[in-house]
Amino acid sequence: MAVTNSGEGFMATVHNGQPVTKNILRASSNPGVLALTAAALVLPGLIMPGSAQAADDEEVGFQYSHYQEGKRNLYGLVPDNRNPIEVDSIHGGAKIALADRIKFAFNYTEDTWGGATPVSTAPLSMNSNNNQTTQGGASPYVLGIGQVVVDKNTLTPLKFVSLDENTGIETYSPDTQVVHTMSVASPETRRQGDFKLSYEWDEAAIDVGGGLSVEPDYESRFGSLGGRFDFNQKRTTLNVGVSYTNSDTQAILDHDAAPYINASRYQDNGQAEVIDQFVHLNGKRQDWAANLDLTQVLTKDSLIQASVGYSRGTGYMANPYKSVTALFVNPNQNLNPDCPDCFGDGRDFVTGIEGVRSVDIFTAQVGSYSEVRPEIRNQWTVGTRFVQYINALDSALHFDYHFAADDWGIHAHTIAADWVQPVGNGWTITPRVRYYSQDAADFYTPYLVVNQARTDSLTAYQLLPAYYSSDQRLSGYGALSGGVSISKQFTKGVTLETGFEYYTHSGSLMIGGSGEGDYSNFDYYFANASLKVSLGALGQGGGSGDEHSHHGHHHGAPIPAGVMFAHMMDKPGDFMVGYRYMYSTQAGDMLHGSNDVSDPAIVTQGCGADIANACYVTPNNMNMHMHMLDIMYAPTDWLNLMLMPQFMNMNMHMRHLAGTPDDAEAGGPSTEDKSRHIEHHLGVGHNTGGVGDTGMYALFKLWGEPNHHVNLTLGVTAPTGDVGIMLRDNHKVPGGIIHYGMQLGSGTWDFKPALTYTGKMDQWSWGAQVSGTKRLEHKNSSGYALGDIFQSTAWGSYQLLDWLSASVRGVYTSQGPVRHEFEGLIQTLGPMDYSKNYGGKFWDLGLGLNAAVIGGDLAGNSLNFEWLQPVSTDYNGYQLDREGALSATWSYAF
Repeated sequence: MAVTNSGEGFMATVHNGQPVTKNILRASSNPGVLALTAAALVLPGLIMPGSAQAADDEEVGFQYSHYQEGKRNLYGLVPDNRNPIEVDSIHGGAKIALADRIKFAFNYTEDTWGGATPVSTAPLSMNSNNNQTTQGGASPYVLGIGQVVVDKNTLTPLKFVSLDENTGIETYSPDTQVVHTMSVASPETRRQGDFKLSYEWDEAAIDVGGGLSVEPDYESRFGSLGGRFDFNQKRTTLNVGVSYTNSDTQAILDHDAAPYINASRYQDNGQAEVIDQFVHLNGKRQDWAANLDLTQVLTKDSLIQASVGYSRGTGYMANPYKSVTALFVNPNQNLNPDCPDCFGDGRDFVTGIEGVRSVDIFTAQVGSYSEVRPEIRNQWTVGTRFVQYINALDSALHFDYHFAADDWGIHAHTIAADWVQPVGNGWTITPRVRYYSQDAADFYTPYLVVNQARTDSLTAYQLLPAYYSSDQRLSGYGALSGGVSISKQFTKGVTLETGFEYYTHSGSLMIGGSGEGDYSNFDYYFANASLKVSLGALGQGGGSGDEHSHHGHHHGAPIPAGVMFAHMMDKPGDFMVGYRYMYSTQAGDMLHGSNDVSDPAIVTQGCGADIANACYVTPNNMNMHMHMLDIMYAPTDWLNLMLMPQFMNMNMHMRHLAGTPDDAEAGGPSTEDKSRHIEHHLGVGHNTGGVGDTGMYALFKLWGEPNHHVNLTLGVTAPTGDVGIMLRDNHKVPGGIIHYGMQLGSGTWDFKPALTYTGKMDQWSWGAQVSGTKRLEHKNSSGYALGDIFQSTAWGSYQLLDWLSASVRGVYTSQGPVRHEFEGLIQTLGPMDYSKNYGGKFWDLGLGLNAAVIGGDLAGNSLNFEWLQPVSTDYNGYQLDREGALSATWSYAF
């Protein structure tokens, strides 16, 4: 479950009508770092919900970031071969002026994460991470290897040492070491959209905002209201804001979690119910927050800011996937009175504890229970920021301190410092350091020990405290990080920035050094890259501002959104930046070739050649989202260079096929392994997401006249998309690699040529293109290669208004089947797991609208949309029918 929050920041103060210190006093904020700090600090609710920040400058921005944790210490009991948590994020936003005093800002954020993360904490002697005795799924078998032996007097867990060579009696020694119980989560995606609308007076402003954050198991809706007031000739600025958030949790504890994580407390109070062996846990939450900050210009080179905030959360605040291990020790259990001296020589039963005899050993029953947190949380924050411009170095120092406290017992301190140093030619280097420390929550505990017998496992939660959690984010710890960002500002209003930050999370780094034990220590890093385009700078002459220049790259011929490589810029030194979004969806009937096919036919023919390799499931729907950044530069009037990184996100849901054989009929251990995964496929579906392949292209002008143009594109895509994504284990059975269509790239270097013609006469324009994809490698790192692609298309467009045109397009596509197969394990459950069921021949009809800003400061912006409707489909093998595809593009040339 992701945390929704906003980063720090302050409204720029002006001095005598000019920004202080050449804009170098701007607040340095890193959204990813701030999100992680907020998550560690207080969990959802303390920080006001993220919303777009209206600003004086009009700009469009894009950012990609990557968060990666290191592996945890499992103390050598089992190899830690689980990939730790990693998060890929993309962010896009814009700030524009709707009128002289009215401004609008919006953001879109998409995070995809997956990997191993702690779900509980337990005594090391339980061996709860052992793959030989545990279930390896989203929630592994957290109960360990049976009963735990404890010392009767201290209730300290004991570990097995050896068998006594004379008596054969087991000997034990104390073991106070604890360890995180790790689980692997399959990829999951969060999407958030938000906006802010503001109105400004000469010395005041008011804004209203809102947004929505959606995950498969969590949805949050938020709104905000804020104001700004300037005093003392704008040397003093007061900002106030309030926000409200309403959230719903709809979590599913599947068959790997439900048998072992006891959610009876939530079932008894009506928040959870069992449906088809899955525990569905629902919870609602509300958060109110208010903040106030005051910024004061001290001198022409310095300012200070002070802030206070308060929030109140009510409702379900626990993490549904976290559990607490409980050891129930029956004080009246049989002490084996017939064996007062089992060794016969008075030696201790437990080595290392003087005077403890065999009759002093107890066994504990083990249970794992869904964590419970208070349903009310009040939180307070205070902070200050000091910014000093250093004229001699043309640099700025930012120093921040924040203190946070809540009625859960958490007190947190954050200290941060940035040094912003321009180094000439538009380059700026910003090193930073941050320190964070917090106390543990009152109800935090690594595990529970209950000095009572567990008479009924379903109601044993009644013997536990009212609240308990072993979530490491509620423990006492400190975090120290250091990083650097490097930015380059070009004269045409374009800024490129990249940054890297490395963190160490440790209990010993907590103030006073008395935080959680070293078992909870880990490291992680955060890296990001961003592109910002200042529309205001371009409008003031930073780029080619005349109307002719803005239209030069269009050649007067609007291009449908789904067509790439049709535009060329013909003025040396020109830039174009753009964003391209593509969405495709499949649903409805399964097809064999062009014909609908029945479930029994899919069962017997869609997968293997015999009954042991029958199909059991088939896709019910699949959606693909692709975000692509277009960066184009014209070094000459006949050559354009393009860089096109992309970010992919896909989800698929399955359905059970009618007429599948049962395990006994199919026979064989491979089928038994498959059956372990069928319920998971049907219950929760699949998600993948992250960086896709990166395109690099050169466009050559072959022929150019006022109304007719021909260009040739030669390019390659680099295999930066992951092609080895694995499904998580279920019931001790490896999940294997996810099927071909859900991987993030081709995994091969691919050659992508295209030849394009465009023409125009009066209000009409037209064009045609042939393009292809040739795989340059025999197979990728996972053992297969996607099929080659050939595509031809032609379109016509009519200018409805000076700024709006409509287009119609026909498309023919031919794609070969996947060559070879996965070299690793794949659980072949349905047609999507077989290489023969990919590719085909397709006819599509495209309907589009193209809008362009033709005058004013924003001239050169264009927005294009196209819906591609399938007309004819002829698949290779068995595949899910196509529903359609949407393309949307924004571009700005200057």
